[in-house]
Amino acid sequence: MYFAALLARTEDGWEASDTELDDVETLSDLSDLAREALAEAGAEDDTVLVFIEQEDAWFGVVRVDGEDDPRIYISDAAAAARSSYGEILLTDELLGKDPDAVDDDLDALDLDGTEDGDTRTTTEDDEGEDDGGVEADVDADAEVVPAGPIGDTGILADLGFPEKELLALDGADALSEIADALGAAEVLETVR
Repeated sequence: MYFAALLARTEDGWEASDTELDDVETLSDLSDLAREALAEAGAEDDTVLVFIEQEDAWFGVVRVDGEDDPRIYISDAAAAARSSYGEILLTDELLGKDPDAVDDDLDALDLDGTEDGDTRTTTEDDEGEDDGGVEADVDADAEVVPAGPIGDTGILADLGFPEKELLALDGADALSEIADALGAAEVLETVR
């Protein structure tokens, strides 16, 4: 179960709306959704926050300021990685990956599908015959998403929620605590 809401800052304060993420597949889609909320609120050049919470296991905040690139904070990257909504936020850039590395990995494959220098062995069935199966070596360097917070810890500092307090939050009431500090608790509760 997840909860997602948009908080748009306007001249009159914060406006909240709940949102479905079913049609959101990328961070770009999410940013477009946030910018639409700003336009609807009549505050195209202001700030919108996207709150996402997954069963109290993790929460994420995406901040979109006008046409600037989105800023992201995730309370627990490893927990978010197990969620389709978390995967939207865990971009290569956020994880420190080189997006071109995937293409390099594909270029390193030989025609038989193994990497250059890869040692794979065929397996034998119970009768000692070669069944043509391939047994892959276990990659000890498999990429692991780090546990704990990741992203822009100062994402809310200029709005009155310091980095230290953000890092101290757990998943249970985190979004409510953030909204309360921003003066948006009541509007967030209306969409919860």
